[in-house]
Amino acid sequence: MRRLLPATLILLLPFAFFACRNTAGKPGTPAFTLIPTPVFSFNNFVDCNMASVWVGDSFRIFPGKYGEDPLWGDADDLKYAAGVSVDSVFLARPEQFIRPQLPANAPREKPGLHGAVWFETLYKDSTDPAGKTLYALYHNENYPETLPYDSISGIGYRDVNWPQGLRGADTKTAVCRIGIMKSTDGGNSWTDKGIILEDLQPRLILRPHNTSINFAGGVGDPSAVAQGDYLYIFYGEYGYPGVYDSAAYDGGKEWSGQCISVARIAIKDLDQPAGKAKRWNGSAFSAEGDGIGRPVASLQIPVAAGGGPASSPTAHYYWGPSVSWNDYLHSWVMLMARAEGPSWKGSRVYISFNPNADLGQGDHSQQWSEPQLLLDVPGHIVWYPSLQPLNTEEDKKAGYTSLRLGRKARLFYKHSDEGKYLSQYLVAFQ
Repeated sequence: MRRLLPATLILLLPFAFFACRNTAGKPGTPAFTLIPTPVFSFNNFVDCNMASVWVGDSFRIFPGKYGEDPLWGDADDLKYAAGVSVDSVFLARPEQFIRPQLPANAPREKPGLHGAVWFETLYKDSTDPAGKTLYALYHNENYPETLPYDSISGIGYRDVNWPQGLRGADTKTAVCRIGIMKSTDGGNSWTDKGIILEDLQPRLILRPHNTSINFAGGVGDPSAVAQGDYLYIFYGEYGYPGVYDSAAYDGGKEWSGQCISVARIAIKDLDQPAGKAKRWNGSAFSAEGDGIGRPVASLQIPVAAGGGPASSPTAHYYWGPSVSWNDYLHSWVMLMARAEGPSWKGSRVYISFNPNADLGQGDHSQQWSEPQLLLDVPGHIVWYPSLQPLNTEEDKKAGYTSLRLGRKARLFYKHSDEGKYLSQYLVAFQ
């Protein structure tokens, strides 16, 4: 993840924006319009997908970072805000955020929680009559220092030929993984259920080929949606689709296994999820959680259009998916950022649609439309786009969150070089 400053003001920004209006893709693809609004600027630290949920009449969001980080320093910023309306929560002052009880980092070389975590998706257990049982899918980052290699389990990382980190040539870059935590009190306290998706040491991409200054490999920034008996987890893939060998490295092969991928886990397995998630392997959800899957082909940027491996500082790729079901469209909607330089730099937000309600049938989980440009902020860096509900009685009655929305939604994104998480558009679908 990226380390950025919190936003603290609501103001009009002197940026040049290029927004798509009355736009439609291929026949059958939904159209969308961006409706300008006064700039709505979030008041606290955000460096991930914005997870939102209703707990009874309380709308809650969970931004921030928690845990050990040898690059940027340990963090205790994973907090939540709660309120009776959407806008009151997004406008909450830093001192109004609540620090939940989170599990401590385990000693190094011992089982448990290692590295730093960010909550990126929340699933509310529909079988809990109190409505307080939540599962958080978290993005987890580690380094050889926080998760040293264990030759017996194969977990962890060897500090050999490690790629450069974000703070200069003498620093290391991270490896990302995806795990689950559970709360039974609406998010006040959490227990760690462990890692469900990761790329192990043999798949990491090291020196001399990894020069993009992002990740050494791994999977991250999950956006999970419940459908039927499963959670479908969309995430960014940064690993090599095989064993990385510097002597036999193939950039084209690396590109073929990267971009936005999908896995799933049965909802009944969320309390004991280790080893239960399965990646899409090209024909079914049958690759192991630490195995080799296949990315969504329609979301890969062709090499001829500038696409390439994530380890390259010049390759383009989509990342950071945020997925929601749209009641009005009867379609899944995905927002994503687009890297067009090292360290995930890019100024654009893209949108894609999937009309298949049942993501588990055949290859429905792969049938995403070619991404269309939704927003461009030239000369600036835009990350973590998401759609959030409106501050209306209709949206509150429907229980809309970042995972389920209606005809109109508010577009948020991280304006990273200004350190602001903000919105200045609604999105209206047709």
